[in-house]
Amino acid sequence: MRHRQSLTAVGAAGAMVLAGITMSTLPASAAAGCSVEYKVQSEWQGGFSASIAITNLGDPVSGWTLAFDFPKAGQKVGQGWSATWTQSGTRVSAASLSWNGSLGTRASTSIGFVGSWTDANPVPASFTLNGVTCTGTVPTTTTTTTTTTSTPPGDEPAPKLHVSGNKLVTADGEPYRLLGVSRSSSEFACVQGKGMWDGGPVDQASVDAMKTWNIHAVRIPLNEECWLGVNGSPGGVVYQQAVKDYVDLLVRNGISPILDLHWTWGAYTNSPDWHCKDEHAVCQKPMPDAKYAPQFWAGVASAFKGNDAVVFDLFNEPYPEMAADWNKTLGWQCWRDGGTCTGLPYETAGMQDLVDAVRATGATNVLLLGGLEWANDMREWLAYKPTDPRNNLAASWHAYSFNACATESCWDTQVAPLAQQVPVVLGEFGQDNCGFDYMGRLADWADAHHISYLAWTWTPWGCTSGAVLIKDWAGTPEPGIGEGYKAHLLTQDPYYTTR
Repeated sequence: MRHRQSLTAVGAAGAMVLAGITMSTLPASAAAGCSVEYKVQSEWQGGFSASIAITNLGDPVSGWTLAFDFPKAGQKVGQGWSATWTQSGTRVSAASLSWNGSLGTRASTSIGFVGSWTDANPVPASFTLNGVTCTGTVPTTTTTTTTTTSTPPGDEPAPKLHVSGNKLVTADGEPYRLLGVSRSSSEFACVQGKGMWDGGPVDQASVDAMKTWNIHAVRIPLNEECWLGVNGSPGGVVYQQAVKDYVDLLVRNGISPILDLHWTWGAYTNSPDWHCKDEHAVCQKPMPDAKYAPQFWAGVASAFKGNDAVVFDLFNEPYPEMAADWNKTLGWQCWRDGGTCTGLPYETAGMQDLVDAVRATGATNVLLLGGLEWANDMREWLAYKPTDPRNNLAASWHAYSFNACATESCWDTQVAPLAQQVPVVLGEFGQDNCGFDYMGRLADWADAHHISYLAWTWTPWGCTSGAVLIKDWAGTPEPGIGEGYKAHLLTQDPYYTTR
C-alpha cells in the first residue's frame, strides 16, 4: 500500500530549502521576469507529488509555457493538472490552459503533477516562463523571502470569515482555507436510539486529539427533525444545546465549525429500491423539504448569528435530477427555486429559499451550497447561483473516488474555473478503499488551487471499505487513509498567500 509522507518526514533537504521560498516586494510595472515556488507536497518510495506556483513579474501575458529540467534521468512526470504537460528526456514543459493562460503583472497561478523517481528526487535548479529565466527579480526590484510553516490550532478562537472574490478571508482580510474533517453521528444517532453523538466524546480531550492532526475545521452533519423536535423526534432543545456546546468548544480551540443540513423530511416513494423511502429524516433525500428546512435554518441561523466563525452548509448532497430522469436543466431549476419538482412528491425548498431563511434572521455567516449529483457536478453552479444580499456564498463540492468527476482532467475543466470565481470548499472527499492514493492526489490538486477540504470521516468505525480516518477517539490514524491524511494535514497552513 502506498504511504504518502510529509516532506519533513522524508529528509529531502534540498527540497525543503526551495519549497519554502516565495519572492515578494514587486514593482508596479516591470520588464520580463517571473518567480516560481516548487513544492514537494508528499513523497513515497519511487513516487511523489509536487505543486508549482508561478508568478508573472513582467508585462501581462495571454498564454504561457513553464519549462524546467529534472536533475536526474529517473525523474518523470506522470499525471499533471492545470496545464498541458510534456516531457522529453529530463526536459519538462507545462503549457497553460484556456482558463489560466492570462497572467497580469504580479498575477499568480498554480499547477501540479504526480511523478516518479528512481535513485533520488532532487528539486529542479531553474525554471523559465515563456523563455525567461525565473529569478524572482526584475530591474529595480528588491526581494524578500518568507517561509511556509503550518500553524496548529492554538489559544486564539477560530477566525470570523467572509467571502472576498474567490477566497474565504478573515476579518483582517487574510485568505483562509477550511482544512479538516467531517465528524459523522449527529445526523443519525438521534433517530437510531444512539443518543446524540453515537457514544463518541465531544470534550476537550477529543478536540486535543484533532489538534494533533493540525485540524482547523470540523463539519458537523445535522438532522432537521432532531433540531426542531418534530414528529416525535427525541431532540428539540436538548439536541440544540448539544450542538451549541460543541460549536462553542471548537471555536474556543481555534477550529472552524461547519453546520450541515444532512438528513431531512420528505418521502421519495418512487425512488429506486436502494433508496430510503421513509418520509422521516432517517436518510439522505434528493432535496430539502419546504415543510421543515427553512424553519430549521431560521432556527440555526438565529442560534449562531453574530458568530461568523461558524459556517452554514445549506444541504448535504442534492440530486433532484435523478427524479427528473437525469434532466440536468430541471435539476438545476429545482436546486435553485424549489417548489414542485419533477419526480419528487413533496414540496421542496430551493437554495434561494434557504438563503432567504438565513438572511431573514440577520445572520451574516458564510453559506455553502453543493451542486448536483450528490454535490459532485458543479458545472452550472454559477449560472444558477442564488441571490444573497451579503454576497457571502461559497460552493460546496464533494468528490469521492467512485464519483463521475474523479480525475485531474475533470477537476481542471469543471472545478478549477469555478474556483476562479468563488471560494470552493471540498465539503466531503474520500475513496472506496482504505488507501490514500486518490485522496492524496485530490488534496495536492486542491492545495494548488487554494481550495478548502474536509475528509470523511472522523469516526472510528473500522476501515474495511474506505472513508474512515481513525481507529479510536484518541485520533490513532487508520493505516493508509488516516496516516496519509494526517501526514498531509501536518504540512498545511490554513492561512496562505496568493502572491
